[in-house]
Amino acid sequence: MRRIVSVWLTARYDWLMVVPILIAAGYSTRMGRPKALLRDDTGRTFVARVVRTLADAGLTGVTVVTGADHEAIVRALEQDEAPVLYRIARNPNPDRGQLSSIWAGMDAAVDGDTTAIVVMLVDMPFVSSATVRTVVDAYTRSRARIVRPAIGDRHGHPIVFDRSLFPALRGADPTVGAKSVVRAHEAEILNIQVGDEGSVRDIDTPMDYADALKSAGRGVAGSGSE
Repeated sequence: MRRIVSVWLTARYDWLMVVPILIAAGYSTRMGRPKALLRDDTGRTFVARVVRTLADAGLTGVTVVTGADHEAIVRALEQDEAPVLYRIARNPNPDRGQLSSIWAGMDAAVDGDTTAIVVMLVDMPFVSSATVRTVVDAYTRSRARIVRPAIGDRHGHPIVFDRSLFPALRGADPTVGAKSVVRAHEAEILNIQVGDEGSVRDIDTPMDYADALKSAGRGVAGSGSE
């Protein structure tokens, strides 16, 4: 059985310390079953796929935030046996909304040396590692307060938040979520144009899931690697 490490690494880009946080704490109400445990076109669970994608992009030490499906998600990661360091942070009350899961991830992983967090969602499993790397590299060059991928005027994930916004994230209304922070700093956002449909593809419903698998079969849904 895979051991979840209690000591983990954060990604280092030059002298920066960038902490990846994967949100997998939702109730998946519209899907009708846990989205983290859905399987991609290769048979890998979404949660395991995204952990591997982040690691392939150079973001080691992923903090996976779980909720109601905590035990099942832990088992899925153990069974995947990826050679990747990760940590589990359980949100005790995911009813508070997605922002509360970001707080849980920050509580577990952020310290005084952290330069930025990279927020990724488990229901966007087809983001490519190339896109993740492109977004993080853009942050390291620019030190913009928010960096995210975009296709035209569609904005996707992952999203990088500079540490200067940590107090704003901590103080935001959980009923509104991180969107309030993004909107308040709209003029400071660096949108990186990519060609990766996976970066803007949410898997929220059974129809979304079926469509994504069909697209993956045609090679257009995005990939966990380059």
